[in-house]
Amino acid sequence: MELLKQRILKDGQVIGNDILKVDSFLNHQMDVQLFNEMGKEFYRLFAHKKVTKILTIESSGIGIACIAAQYFNVPVVFAKKTEARNLDADTYLAEVYSFTKGKTYNVRVSKKYINSRDVVLIIDDFLANGKAALGLADIAEQAGAEVAGIGIAIEKGFQNGGRLLRERGLEVQSLAIVEGMQDGVITFR
Repeated sequence: MELLKQRILKDGQVIGNDILKVDSFLNHQMDVQLFNEMGKEFYRLFAHKKVTKILTIESSGIGIACIAAQYFNVPVVFAKKTEARNLDADTYLAEVYSFTKGKTYNVRVSKKYINSRDVVLIIDDFLANGKAALGLADIAEQAGAEVAGIGIAIEKGFQNGGRLLRERGLEVQSLAIVEGMQDGVITFR
């Protein structure tokens, strides 16, 4: 998606050779007009799958998922990273490792919100090692739901997550695939 690529080049900051900071428009401050265009693109890519739910993980995927959900006219369900007293006890659970945080989480989704009649589209902001997307796919599979595919805003093509997901037979559609970040210069696939 050319609009997203241009925004990454304009406002993204490279830290080292593996961190792309896009918090000014994607995951701290959110550019809703850009999200709207991404939502339209996810709909174009996955509308034929007859999606019934969009699944994401807290917190950075929620905004993108909500905007996309308007086009699919379906609810958004997000996996919670922390236990809470108000979360149903009967949940699907998956372990995910966050590349950004360098931490492993047990994420949960109430069994009330995903079931075997659902066709689930997974949406997230970044794809690095693929662990969050795999965890969400695992939750959908625990529910007996069909995974329609995985929509990613920015994929780090130089890390193994995209390859891992595709090798497992999951359809991954990334709006921008960063091939490399050397000496502060971003290149796209």
